[in-house]
Amino acid sequence: MRAILMLVELTIIVYFLFIVGIGVYSAFRIKQPVDYYVAGKKAGLVQVSGSLLATILGGSAVLGTIELSQQNGWAALWFLFSAAAGLFVLVPVSKYVRRFGNFTLPELLGTFYGKKAETIASLIIPLAWLGIVAAQIIAAAKILAGLPSFDYQQAALLSGAVFIVYTLLGGQLSILKTDTLQSVLIVAGLIAMLLFTQSVPSSTVIEPLNFGNLFNANFGIVDLLILLITYSVTFVVGPDIYSRIFCTKSEQTAKRSILLVAAVLIPISFGLTYLGVYSKESGEGIVAFSSHLLPRWAYGLFLAALLSAVMSSADTTLLTSSMILSELLTGNLDRKNSLALTRILIVVIGIFSLVIALYVTSIIQALLLALTFFSGAFVVPTLAGLLQIKVNRKNVAAAMILGGIFALAGKLVNQLHHDLIGNLLIALAYLVNGILLFWGRKDSNADKTDVTGNR
Repeated sequence: MRAILMLVELTIIVYFLFIVGIGVYSAFRIKQPVDYYVAGKKAGLVQVSGSLLATILGGSAVLGTIELSQQNGWAALWFLFSAAAGLFVLVPVSKYVRRFGNFTLPELLGTFYGKKAETIASLIIPLAWLGIVAAQIIAAAKILAGLPSFDYQQAALLSGAVFIVYTLLGGQLSILKTDTLQSVLIVAGLIAMLLFTQSVPSSTVIEPLNFGNLFNANFGIVDLLILLITYSVTFVVGPDIYSRIFCTKSEQTAKRSILLVAAVLIPISFGLTYLGVYSKESGEGIVAFSSHLLPRWAYGLFLAALLSAVMSSADTTLLTSSMILSELLTGNLDRKNSLALTRILIVVIGIFSLVIALYVTSIIQALLLALTFFSGAFVVPTLAGLLQIKVNRKNVAAAMILGGIFALAGKLVNQLHHDLIGNLLIALAYLVNGILLFWGRKDSNADKTDVTGNR
């Protein structure tokens, strides 16, 4: 048994070395900043689809869906269904994202509404994603800590160092390559797990799937609506999603990639939810449960799949956060000093996230609350800008700030178990945002300004 576990550990170490090797290889292919930031805007369907799928299926999505289904049964299907719904909405909008955007979402907002809007987004997004990167390190450390040779701190240091190094070296070029590999591992690990649940004799009674089981006492229609307006919308307007669109070689590639990933998410949601329902009676987490169910080789594959899910989210959030801050500080990512600063920020943000993961995990939830602020603040203005809907530009900053505050207040009230009031506040965030944006706008075409700043 010990020899088999050591083989699993060796496989994971080789996998980590291979990932870093991709970063080294990609570093030699970087000729100009656009290669580092958006892979030269030359990425094709396979690369973009693989990277987008891997980014979405981060540790929170894979482990979160399984844990949610252990608690709520088949109602957990709605988690990734909501993600897919957001992507389906994004499909017709994606051409505008690529057409008007260049490197980051805050830059896109600045194109529509000016520097103040860009600055607000540039401060909020990296703050929120500091918590996301730390959460991914924690997830990777917990996966590795189940092996004999690693304790939690060693596992956190190893996994954190690996994704910082390959992101630092190769930027978006290495991320697209590693994410494509990681998406294959995620799907392969999921399929292996599902096959063994069918082939191994078990007395587990599976809750039947029918329409009545899609809602229950823990998850009702109102919960679905809140999920759609707080989670699903982040796939219509999201820095990580847009970073993939900016890499595509054409608008058509962006559209096809998003459509493909949205379709693939549906069977993956069924698979992950089934695993949670199947393992519910064991009372164990999915990692511990899989160690009893799977043979060692399949267990190693499943661990690699989970690590891939975690790392694919961590690298994307780390690079994009660094790009956003670098752009804020230098004013333009095309400048020569921007690339050096971005790499410095990758190390700084990565180390900060690692410290949080090791010592101050209590602040992660506070950081993640910034994501709630994001949805209330930026979704409506971004869509209005992309669709060229005229707004009252004087009210844009106020709309972002007040919309974000209302959404954040709703989330905090929800945590105090006042769900009705909290949900109303979250819904009100979008209403307040919309009223401020569209109230008092001028209907005359004389004052209409396009996204390039020309009249």
